[in-house]
Amino acid sequence: MLIESKFTPAIFCRSPHTQTILANTIRATPAVDLIRERLELDDGDFLDLDWTEHFPGKPTVLVLHGLEGNSDSNYAAGILKACSAQKLNAVLMHSRGCSGEPNRLLRRYHAGSTDDMATVAKLILQRWPAIPLYAVAYSLGGNALLKWLGETGNANPLAGAVAVSVPFDLSTCARRMEHGFSRFYQRHLLQKMKLLAIEKREMIAAQMEFPDLNSMRTFTDFDDVLTAPVHGFEGAAHYYAASSCKQFLSAIKKPTLIIQALDDPFMYAHSMPEEKELSASTSLEWSLHGGHVGFIHKDSDRRFWLEHRIPKWIQNQLSS
Repeated sequence: MLIESKFTPAIFCRSPHTQTILANTIRATPAVDLIRERLELDDGDFLDLDWTEHFPGKPTVLVLHGLEGNSDSNYAAGILKACSAQKLNAVLMHSRGCSGEPNRLLRRYHAGSTDDMATVAKLILQRWPAIPLYAVAYSLGGNALLKWLGETGNANPLAGAVAVSVPFDLSTCARRMEHGFSRFYQRHLLQKMKLLAIEKREMIAAQMEFPDLNSMRTFTDFDDVLTAPVHGFEGAAHYYAASSCKQFLSAIKKPTLIIQALDDPFMYAHSMPEEKELSASTSLEWSLHGGHVGFIHKDSDRRFWLEHRIPKWIQNQLSS
C-alpha cells in the first residue's frame, strides 16, 4: 500500500541536500548510554552489538545502520535514544568492520548480506523467546532488511520492521550518485571504503592483485573490483541485480513500514516501487521532501521526525 506521509519539512530546509546534511550536523549526537557485547561467529569473525538500558519484558528493536555507519551516526543514536525513552529495548548491530575495529575476515558486508542480521535476531529470540522483536534499518541496511523479509516470508522471526531511505534498485542508485551534488556524498563514502580496503591490503593481496584505489571514482568502480569478487559475485552488475530488494518486496509477510522521500539525492524517484510490487503487509509512506535519512520536521517538538514516527508505528503494532 502506498501512503502519502504527513511529514512537513522545516521551512529552512526544504531542499533534499539541506535535509540530508543538516540532519547530521545541526545537533550533537544524542547522548545515550550503551553497553557493548561482542558476538563470536561460527566462521571465526565477530559482531559488536551496542545495547541500550534493558527493560525486562519489553519488546526489542534491532537497529541496522547504513553504509559505513555505526552507533555514533546521528540517525542511529537518535532512534536508540527514542526507543529507550519509550521503554523499548534497543540494540544496534554493527556490520562487520564498522564498530571501530577491523573484522577478522576478508569479507565485510554488502547491500544483500542477511546472514548476520538473521544470527542476531535468532540470538535475541533465544534469550527472550516470548518477547516481540522488531527491526529498524536505514539506507543500505534497509535494502538488506527488506531482502531478508522477502526471502524468508512467513518464516521470518520479526514481529515487524521499518526501513528508511531504501535504495530499492542498486544499479539505478549507483548511477544516480554519479550526477550533480550527489557526487559529494559518493566521494565522502567512497573515501571511507577505500581507507578500510587499505587496512585489509594484505588480506586482499593474498587473493587478488590489490587494485589501484586512486582510479576508483564511483561506487560501481569499487563494487566491480572489490565488493563483488570478495563476496562471491561476478561483478558489480551481478551484485546489484542479486542484492536489490525491489524484487523481494512482494514476498514480505510481516508488517512492514517503508519511509521514503521522493527527493532523496541517493536515488531517482522512479526507482520507488509501484503499489503492485508491494505485499499486502507492506506500507510505503512517501513524502515529497525529506532527503536521505533527513526528515527534519517544521515543528520543533518533532524536529527529528523519524524518532517520533518509528516508535509510534511500533507501539501501534503492539497495541493492534
